[in-house]
Amino acid sequence: MGWTILYRHPPNDVTGEFIVKRIHYTKPSITDLEISYATDAATNGWGEHCYEYIERFEEAFRQFTGAKYAIATSSCTGALHMGLSALGISADDEVILADTNWIATAAPITYLGAKPVFVDILQDTWCIDPQRVEEAITPRTKAIIAVHLYGNLCEMDSLKSIGEKYDIPILEDAAEAIGSFYHGAHAGTIGEFGCFSFHGTKTITTGEGGMFITNNPDLYESVQTLSNHGRSNKQIKQFHPDTIGFKYKMSNIQAAIGCAQIKRIDILIKKKREIFLYYKNAFKKIQGINLNPEKKGTINSYWMPTAIFDKETGISREKLIKAFSSRNIDARVFFWPLSSLNIFDNVNTNNIYAYDFPERAINLPSYFEMTTCELDRVICVIKDLIAET
Repeated sequence: MGWTILYRHPPNDVTGEFIVKRIHYTKPSITDLEISYATDAATNGWGEHCYEYIERFEEAFRQFTGAKYAIATSSCTGALHMGLSALGISADDEVILADTNWIATAAPITYLGAKPVFVDILQDTWCIDPQRVEEAITPRTKAIIAVHLYGNLCEMDSLKSIGEKYDIPILEDAAEAIGSFYHGAHAGTIGEFGCFSFHGTKTITTGEGGMFITNNPDLYESVQTLSNHGRSNKQIKQFHPDTIGFKYKMSNIQAAIGCAQIKRIDILIKKKREIFLYYKNAFKKIQGINLNPEKKGTINSYWMPTAIFDKETGISREKLIKAFSSRNIDARVFFWPLSSLNIFDNVNTNNIYAYDFPERAINLPSYFEMTTCELDRVICVIKDLIAET
């Protein structure tokens, strides 16, 4: 089965104990390059040099994604918050998004006093269903957020057509989709703006951090001003804000790590795809396991390989968690539907797939240093479960 075994002597050194090395669902790949850049930023990145790595990281990210403008932020949540604010989203407005999401996509909507409207997801991509989006539009709808879940891609052509029909901007939360492409366009470059996460679980990391990208020069200027306490770059007076803004800037040290990570982005994404392919090949002869799709015209970066099991398999979330935990493997569950949380008052059990999939799904471990031995351990858990049911 390819189990990785470590041998450990107890304190009295009388007997030995075999333990199985823990497999985490994800972790960053940090090399001497990241350490050297961060050390340089910590040593020299002050005074007149305090923005150098930030500017380098923004430029590198622009080049990688093909976006015209990029602003490094302290988080993807902050990037989304500022983007929504720059578009004028305010109290009593509505913003439509998929019910299957992490809270970070919905929370910024509430910061502005607006209401998140949760709709169902598609059966194949697990991303927002354009038909359900159109059905949910009201005179109060001011934006639609397309979240590229786990690296999977939303149906952007359909969403853009709906946006044009109703004059509603389409926004992209690409926190999980760096390296994913939709018909030749990088995720995050298709809508009015896109935002990314560099949390420690993501394909590239700055520890915490994010990026706002857009091709709209006016929106870029607005968000750049909002990100720095409302101080415009055109303002010649010192400490003279032009509007009430936020403090969502990335630090120079974080950006230094980002500069090193973006230099390695191709190999990091390549490994993600190799890991996914390993899982796919292992399960290809087994009925009832549905993995991340890669539809025609798209490239999936497979940030988080995910398995959804058919009901007929009898495999549930609880069984998966128990089985993974017993083998010392992290069990990361599929996102709960946001409308099911008691912090929101618009429960929508009509969102069939958003409520159904989490009951029989699991995110599979994937990280750069993951070995075939560790992958085989994960695969064995699932094969054993199927054999038992």
